[in-house]
Amino acid sequence: MSIYTCPCCGKKGFNPYTKGMAGKMNSKGRPCKHCGKLCVNGKGATVFNAIFSLIMLVCFVTLFLISQNYDFLARREFPLMLLMLLAEFVVPRLVNAFFFKMTQSIRRDF
Repeated sequence: MSIYTCPCCGKKGFNPYTKGMAGKMNSKGRPCKHCGKLCVNGKGATVFNAIFSLIMLVCFVTLFLISQNYDFLARREFPLMLLMLLAEFVVPRLVNAFFFKMTQSIRRDF
């Protein structure tokens, strides 16, 4: 069941999974099943991914530096860091799947 339209041909060629996995502007993208052209999520997705990655990096380093001073954080440091790493890969794809417009890929692979 495709619910998102291809920016190239205008036909509904993407479902939430394929749209989420299409990636941001610097990725290769996913081909449309109708026209075959590569499509990616737009500039908004790229900006969101950059900001979210920066926030996760700051949280990761802060947790590493502060957890030594607090006993309740020292016991939960490793699971919290794993959760942040998992969120780094899952959250941007979920947000890309539902919130940003798709554009044609501008990347050229030879």
